[in-house]
Amino acid sequence: MLTLRHIEIFHAVYATGSVSAAARSLNCSQPSVSKVLRHAESLIGFPLFERRAGRLRPTDDAHGLFDAAADVQRRVEMLREAAHNIRAGRTGSLRLSSVPSLALKAVPDAVAAFLARRPHIFFDLQTVHHDEIARRLYEREADLVIGYDVPRSAPIAHRRIATGELVLLYRRADLPGVGDTLSLADLDGRPFVSLIRSGPIGSLLAGELARIGLAPREVASARTFFIAASLVRAGVGIAIVDSFTAAAVTGPDLDWRPLRPALRFDIHAMHLESRPPTRLATAFLGTLGTILAGP
Repeated sequence: MLTLRHIEIFHAVYATGSVSAAARSLNCSQPSVSKVLRHAESLIGFPLFERRAGRLRPTDDAHGLFDAAADVQRRVEMLREAAHNIRAGRTGSLRLSSVPSLALKAVPDAVAAFLARRPHIFFDLQTVHHDEIARRLYEREADLVIGYDVPRSAPIAHRRIATGELVLLYRRADLPGVGDTLSLADLDGRPFVSLIRSGPIGSLLAGELARIGLAPREVASARTFFIAASLVRAGVGIAIVDSFTAAAVTGPDLDWRPLRPALRFDIHAMHLESRPPTRLATAFLGTLGTILAGP
């Protein structure tokens, strides 16, 4: 029967491509890696690697085993992390993935507020794009994902925790004396940084532009709101971004205005149907919802 050590060695050699690199990553000797690998092959009854042009190449059978080995390795790492947290005196941990625009300010503010009340909690924070949400949850890289749209045809449960809206972000020098709101018609003829290809929120904007028959003069496109904001700050043009990015980047040079009519979207906390949020996660979502709702 394969042991965890066999799986660890196989995973390391497969991932690094050589016995020497695997030995370095595991902080052990090359002979010990080779010995454990040979023993694993003798136990399962077929070779895992073959040498071609001086390099180790996984066999077809090794490719078939790697996903299962990677899953075991992730679970071992989770166990080690839990043991580390216990040694460090932490009473819980939360792995959270968030779309980049919320990771700029809203999520950090919520983490700070939560830790002020529960200082022994450990957070593992990551950013995620829409097309990676299901994979992050399936592969147990995150307990929760905070995003704008729930993947279809996937066993993912969700709850709405807040509402956001699209706003027009601009340099103060480019639009002096503007009113309290701006319409999409105010884009007409102005250089525009497009986010239409940036996922569900971009699709929301594209649908509204099509509805009113407006084709902005695109001079650049961006896949994240933060990049779009940086382009606006650099004087490339104006942009439509979410209200959370706008709040995070507003300063002496940048300002924003709500759109007229408003374009709103929901913010969801997502998790696998088979893995409902823990009490810790649920408590954090309450804090995050309060932060997202604003004063």
